[in-house]
Amino acid sequence: MHVPSYMLHGRICPVTAAFAAVTLSAAVYSAYKSKEKPSVLAFGAVSSLVFGAQMLNFPVLHGTSGHLLGGTLAASLLGTPFAILAVSIVLGVQALFFGDGGINTLGANIINMGLIGAGGGGFILYALRQKGMNNTLALALASWISVVMAATVCSFELASANIGRLSQILTAMVSVHALIGMGEAILAVGLVSVINKAGIANYARTSFIFAGVAALLSPMSDPVPDGLQWVSVQLRLAHGAAMNNQAILNNYHVPALSSPVISTMTAAAIGISLVFVLASTTAGMMKFRRSSL
Repeated sequence: MHVPSYMLHGRICPVTAAFAAVTLSAAVYSAYKSKEKPSVLAFGAVSSLVFGAQMLNFPVLHGTSGHLLGGTLAASLLGTPFAILAVSIVLGVQALFFGDGGINTLGANIINMGLIGAGGGGFILYALRQKGMNNTLALALASWISVVMAATVCSFELASANIGRLSQILTAMVSVHALIGMGEAILAVGLVSVINKAGIANYARTSFIFAGVAALLSPMSDPVPDGLQWVSVQLRLAHGAAMNNQAILNNYHVPALSSPVISTMTAAAIGISLVFVLASTTAGMMKFRRSSL
């Protein structure tokens, strides 16, 4: 659901950037003041897992694919404000180093996948648990709802840029992402179940292992368009002028490596490592708990 640079233009870009900055600052403050912080390594490892999992597109109907947003998954493992921060770090690395999403659309992507995906998903997960719903069912439902909510907000952003009619964009986005949300729910439940069984002491190790597995599987990702790309093609959405973002590892490929498989795996490993270092450094500066793998 990464909105590329050519899909948003005009006032919507600075508006979403400002709103994302304010809400992300609030999440950072809430995380800093929280008395129940995850460990530095757990935060870094779960952030890396989100990055790796987002590289694995799975097939859905209508010749399109989807990938894990990972916001509700991260909220389940880390807590809601920490999940918002983790997903935002992932999105920043993706935009700056891999050209996945644009610099001008980073604010919109943080709103959609960070604030709505992780924040909204985490809030719904907490509310469902408070009502006594089974943890597995609550995680599945919150994960599905978070994807549909993110798709809905994204639809309004796209329509505000006058690239298509809101009614058409909203119908197409919600319908395809309702299916993608099912995959999100299944993956979130499966991953969280395994990580929880490993125990709190092994959160970091297990999450990082899953991130490594995702890097190895990244060349097998479904190559067909994701939900947003499919909607863009089906509705023939108008495109604006894209900002020229010369990402070092554009489209998750290492230019120096001729083999597509090795290139993608290496790019995935680099991205996972970058996210881990940045997330762990951020957690250290915010005085998260210390623990070992």
